[in-house]
Amino acid sequence: MSDTLPPESRVGRAALAASEPDRLAAFYRDVVGLAVHSGNEDRVTLGAGGDDLVVLDHTDAGARPAASAGLFHLAVRVPSRAALGDALRRRREWGLDGASDHGGSEALYLSDPEGNGVEIYRDRPRREWPTDGDRVAMVTEPLDREGVAAAAAGADGVPPETDVGNVHLEVTDLAAARGFWVDALGLRVRQEWDGALFLAAGDYHHHVGLNTWNRRTPPVEGQGVEWVELLVPGDAVAAARSRLERAGFGTREAEEGVAVEDPDGIGLRLRALR
Repeated sequence: MSDTLPPESRVGRAALAASEPDRLAAFYRDVVGLAVHSGNEDRVTLGAGGDDLVVLDHTDAGARPAASAGLFHLAVRVPSRAALGDALRRRREWGLDGASDHGGSEALYLSDPEGNGVEIYRDRPRREWPTDGDRVAMVTEPLDREGVAAAAAGADGVPPETDVGNVHLEVTDLAAARGFWVDALGLRVRQEWDGALFLAAGDYHHHVGLNTWNRRTPPVEGQGVEWVELLVPGDAVAAARSRLERAGFGTREAEEGVAVEDPDGIGLRLRALR
């Protein structure tokens, strides 16, 4: 267990490179329900009133090439079915890409104005999660939209307990990605599907998803995911940094923590839990 991230670890912020941060921020405010924490022409930050959850950085880079690695979706986790119902109501004038019951969670899927995938979901109690031995066995079934809509409480924004529950990435080589995220960083494999891995610290269903479903070939470029952040306890930052460097991944100091890139150039930041 010394080579894995502690179970208290979780996702912190997700940063997107955006051509128009203000326009993108309006979507995350009005549709997702986050609050704008700070903003200027170069950077907008959003959250649920506490720590920042989503960072939008201005970029002059063009749109993400269709074949490149990058973000599949970032997943905003709300604390209740009522909050998910409110999200379903808010997106009324914004089309859904999908809506699923995963057994352990209920989820809405949509795309932001620059094509980034966004999931809004709520977890069921862990005792209700489907399992397969010591792993989770999440499923994909149609969401009970009527039941979710009926649970809505009428809130315009998300509750303060909202966070980024997981980040799902499109990678070019699943074995290489596993070498970084599992073998070097120390996440655990919680579920494997054809062309996909779902990874977590501890027993969560997943903090990071990886897939090769769309057969991406070039590394990340253009707009979209810039970096994702994992918050880990105390000395675990230094331990993870050591494992990454021993595996040949160069690290550097960055904004209260450590920065590194995965084999596809997707940025990862590690920061100590406060």
